[in-house]
Amino acid sequence: MSLIKKFMTVGAATLGSRIFGFARETLMAAALGTGPMADVFYAAFRFPNLFRRLFAEGAFNAAFVPLFSKEIEAHGMDGAKRFSEEVFGVLFSVLLLITIVMELSMPLLVRFIIAPGFADDADKFELTVRLAAVMFPYLMCMSLTAMLSGMLNSLHHFFAAAVAPIFLNLVMIAALFYALYTGAEPVQTAWYLSWSVLVAGLLQMLVVYLGVRHAGMRIGFKWPKITPNVKRLLVLAVPAAITGGVTQINLVIGQAIASGKEGAIAALQYADRIYQLPLGVVGVAVGVVLLPELARALKGGNADEASAIQNRSIEFVLFLTLPAAVGLFVLSDDIIRVLYERGAFTAENTAIVGGILAWYGLGLPGFVMIKALQPGFYAREDTRSPMRYTGVSVAVNSLLSIALFPFLFERGIAIAEAVAGLLNTLQLGTTLVRRGHLKPDWPLISRALRLLVSALCMGGVLLAIGPAFAPYLASGAPFLHKVAALFAEIGIAMLVYFGLAFAIGGIDLAMLRKNLRRRAK
Repeated sequence: MSLIKKFMTVGAATLGSRIFGFARETLMAAALGTGPMADVFYAAFRFPNLFRRLFAEGAFNAAFVPLFSKEIEAHGMDGAKRFSEEVFGVLFSVLLLITIVMELSMPLLVRFIIAPGFADDADKFELTVRLAAVMFPYLMCMSLTAMLSGMLNSLHHFFAAAVAPIFLNLVMIAALFYALYTGAEPVQTAWYLSWSVLVAGLLQMLVVYLGVRHAGMRIGFKWPKITPNVKRLLVLAVPAAITGGVTQINLVIGQAIASGKEGAIAALQYADRIYQLPLGVVGVAVGVVLLPELARALKGGNADEASAIQNRSIEFVLFLTLPAAVGLFVLSDDIIRVLYERGAFTAENTAIVGGILAWYGLGLPGFVMIKALQPGFYAREDTRSPMRYTGVSVAVNSLLSIALFPFLFERGIAIAEAVAGLLNTLQLGTTLVRRGHLKPDWPLISRALRLLVSALCMGGVLLAIGPAFAPYLASGAPFLHKVAALFAEIGIAMLVYFGLAFAIGGIDLAMLRKNLRRRAK
């Protein structure tokens, strides 16, 4: 299967998950708007979600996949199975200990980390603690799911791991439908959602476990033991866990600062959900596929092939994220109005969330490029350099958020996150180039400039046609008119961008066809 086909396989599954995620957020907006219960639920959910990223996705995509691939190459499937069981025993034990400690410490965590701004409201504070306690075991489920997903990715079975997140959205949608159908109060709705998160975690773990068995590997539980392989995994995973969760770390910092203003946490979450669509579809696909591909090329001593793979991956990222960034910036209010403005979500909420989304959109290429550049370090078993750059990024994000929030409120937090993401990208890219691990070729440079020109021209067209569509996208316009007008704007934007990109050589159509037909050796 070609590199682009692998991107498309993972991207398609992730797209399905993000579409259901949109449906979930639309129901959330209708049920809770940006009111206090929305703030409480998102604050409580952010914490287990942060630890999922820190201890699961980042660590295992970075550390587990290269070591697991090495075991397959050196000792076959039996050696890989033995290594997986060793890791599973240690991971389960560590997660169980973390869960117990966090459950006992939840009041302190909410007061000082999750939502310091809730401390003055006793009811809000207590409910956040209780909801977070219900959802925190989700961390165990998702961390074990991430390990099983890493096994699947190393075995080149990408779909099951990519499709598993859909179940979180499906279960939460079912909970929201039930709440809306029964006319549940906001507090009761928040409880339904919290329990649905835990149920979904169990379902996701089951899906990837069945995928691993289908791929021909069965693993059992072994008493935890720190073997040399496990020790090497821990050495790589600790900095990788911090690095992999940089976006979530920045979001938690933003949430802690935003908790001082009612509705700010929910507003950030609604905007976050929109830009997570291209970030997930492109970024996750590239990050998941690129790491094992680079590891394979480097193990074979093919440094030039590894550089070429990374160049083409960066092209793919720019091809899809540059127009998405411009589109989100120009159409932010229209997108929010169509997706969310109903029920408890007002026109005032649209203006606030739209302003956040515009800045998230500008930061999108940087956020996704991080996913395309980090595997260049991880495939060489260097997890410390990205961790250092993450530290700088987090520091910049924190300082900018604190400085901008008093003046720009939620929008200031979005600006800080976008700047921090761009800085992280520059640090990763310049280091790879300086070390000779990434050699930008002329096709990459030339096409990147042409794609940028195409995206900017598309933005100019959208600004020009905006007044003609404005009456159909006004707050009081019929819903179907708004949907039709938004789709028309997006359709015109796609025609302009893709037509211009192909016409001026931003993307090589012949090479694209060749890559779609080519199969891996």
